Amino acid sequence: MNDVTGPRMTDLQPHYRAEFGLGGHSVRHLRRILRMYLLRAGLPDLADAAELALTELLTNVVRHVPGRRCGICILLLPGAVRVEVSDSCARMPVRGSGELLAEGGRGLLLVEAVTDRWGVTPHPTGGGKAVWFECVAKSGEG
Repeated sequence: MNDVTGPRMTDLQPHYRAEFGLGGHSVRHLRRILRMYLLRAGLPDLADAAELALTELLTNVVRHVPGRRCGICILLLPGAVRVEVSDSCARMPVRGSGELLAEGGRGLLLVEAVTDRWGVTPHPTGGGKAVWFECVAKSGEG
């Protein structure tokens, strides 16, 4: 079982990095950590979109990565957040067609719709990748 707590107000760092074997409640806990980071960084308007995108990336790990192991990095940027989910699975994610009757394949379309940028970066040593997204505050925030 993963036992994770989020940042305290007094020790908010510009990044959060951890590795997990995803379990039944992991996605909920990681969403909560992301929301706490964004609220404490003064970026509350990014929380809903970032949480939704994170959920989709973690769901892909649960469905497609053997052992459900992944790393997560939350990086606070001026007026923005970058979130990376990395794993050691060589299989690259594929953006679905968005067909209404398809059983899956809409997760990355959703990530694309709610974030400002997203992409996939293969690990330089091979055997894995980082799927990432960025959400940028509208002017006047952050």
